[in-house]
Amino acid sequence: MTSDQARQRAERSFSREERARDGRNAMMEYEAHAQATREKTARLKALRLAREAEQLTEPKLSRKAAR
Repeated sequence: MTSDQARQRAERSFSREERARDGRNAMMEYEAHAQATREKTARLKALRLAREAEQLTEPKLSRKAAR
């Protein structure tokens, strides 16, 4: 094997390793983004449910106070 062939083989190997590393990094970023989205959705849902519960109890309090 000539030095040129060895260099080409090493470059191909490096390229494969680099693509694999890039793929792992991309997957980690995707998973982190998905987790952040789930957390934000859960937080917003909790806020919405709390607001709706508050709105349901407010009219009842004002009716009792009026009697």
